[in-house]
Amino acid sequence: MQEAEPALQACAPLTGSQAADIVIVGGGYVGLWTALTIKEVSPQSKVVVLEQDVCGGGASGRNGGMAMSWWPKIATLLAFADVDDALFLARASARAIDDIEQFCGRHGIDAHFRRGGWLWTATSDAQRESWEGTVRACARVGAHPFEAMLPEDVARRTGSRLHRAGVFERGNATVQPARLVRGMRRVALERGIVIHEHTPVLEWSQGRPSVIRSARGTILAKSVVLATNAWAASIPGIARLIVPVNSSIVVTQAIPGRLASLGWTGGEAITDSQLMVGYYRTTRDGRIVYGKGTGALSWGGAIDDTFSRHEASCRMAEQDFRRAYPTLADVRVSHAWSGPIDRTYDSLPVFGTLAGTEHIHYGVGWSGNGVAPSLLGGRILASLALDRHDEWRRCALVGRKAKRFPPEPIKYLGGSLVRNAVRRKEWREARDLAPRRIDVMLAGLAPAGLEDKA
Repeated sequence: MQEAEPALQACAPLTGSQAADIVIVGGGYVGLWTALTIKEVSPQSKVVVLEQDVCGGGASGRNGGMAMSWWPKIATLLAFADVDDALFLARASARAIDDIEQFCGRHGIDAHFRRGGWLWTATSDAQRESWEGTVRACARVGAHPFEAMLPEDVARRTGSRLHRAGVFERGNATVQPARLVRGMRRVALERGIVIHEHTPVLEWSQGRPSVIRSARGTILAKSVVLATNAWAASIPGIARLIVPVNSSIVVTQAIPGRLASLGWTGGEAITDSQLMVGYYRTTRDGRIVYGKGTGALSWGGAIDDTFSRHEASCRMAEQDFRRAYPTLADVRVSHAWSGPIDRTYDSLPVFGTLAGTEHIHYGVGWSGNGVAPSLLGGRILASLALDRHDEWRRCALVGRKAKRFPPEPIKYLGGSLVRNAVRRKEWREARDLAPRRIDVMLAGLAPAGLEDKA
């Protein structure tokens, strides 16, 4: 498969005793953008990245590859930030897509970057005009990122008459996620950032400097950044900010000719308006990557096989794909996998410093939209780690009072109850049937989705 990850020579695990100015736990997008930003503004700092697998082995290497802005979340931003702060973050998230393109160009990274825009669609009558509240919220602050589209144009550009209406955000792009993270890793090594892969962190001390211990070594760190995505669910003080939920992806065999006959040739990324969102794009060699946020949970937020290859969730993704593209019934699914999403209640990230410390910082809760916003996360975390009092440290995402999830067992049992209600509700709505009242009521307790929906 052309989209597959290239062979990688892993960096050596941490051994012996070392020291660093800043240690970053997690070698995905957030951790690597943080490391690269620190080196850019403070070249003399010794930065070490500790990764339990290989860089990108978590969500960064196996997501849907959609580089999106935070304009679909403008109403949520305005719920905890003033207009100027909300606009700063929304505009910065849109510029981050440009920054990724320029970063890849400067460093010769072939991440299959394509700016085909994003179609936010309705695939049932219940989803119609889901975006209208967001469009109005944008207009109230003088922004107009979304373009209205005729229903026939939505059906034509998506290659499927299942799409009944939609709006278009022109600036969004798609990437091959593993190629992007591998390119970032290469640049980090070239800039003198030390990376230790296959180095799970077993424990750290809260004193300064922190002593961070792995199976074969220890490292003293003046500052620590926790960039572990859904794995942060095991960290006291952070665990209740997020819930790890499953998302699964299926990939078709290469069918460039069939895509051309459908009319889906512009490279558009597409999502529907379900809470258990369907998200999909095409690849350079003419495949369809079709993902679905299935919301499957694990007890205690443990990152187990639910987030690696969850067969039931992969079947749900394929069923949605087959329903959206019935003319491709003969097309074979060649690959399928699952991954974890670190979801907050409002689907925007939270940044802060662990209670009882002044030097251990975290950024969690990307909620399925981290490809482009993670670059902003790197800037925020770099400012926290370097104690820089700039616009990133002062932004509204730092230290905000985010709603917390309940403790176990309520978190798992209640989450499963709500998830099943959402599944039943959206199954009926997809067939233009009225959902049961009890399912509507329970679904209303679910956390916010990828977009703010009317």
